[in-house]
Amino acid sequence: MPKIKTNKVAYKKFRVSKSGHVRRKGAFLSHNTAKKTGKRVRRLSRLVPVHSSDMPKVEKMLPGLIK
Repeated sequence: MPKIKTNKVAYKKFRVSKSGHVRRKGAFLSHNTAKKTGKRVRRLSRLVPVHSSDMPKVEKMLPGLIK
């Protein structure tokens, strides 16, 4: 059997916590941060959990990392 390869882009974009939850970076933070309040920028910079409807796609891209 050939090895199952991990999608390297997905590996860099997602983090798996010790409890097994998959987290991603929030959107809307790449530019135009001057007009956003500091509170909003701090909130957007946190890692947010991946939605349950997207989990099958993420699990397919990250085989062996998600239990």
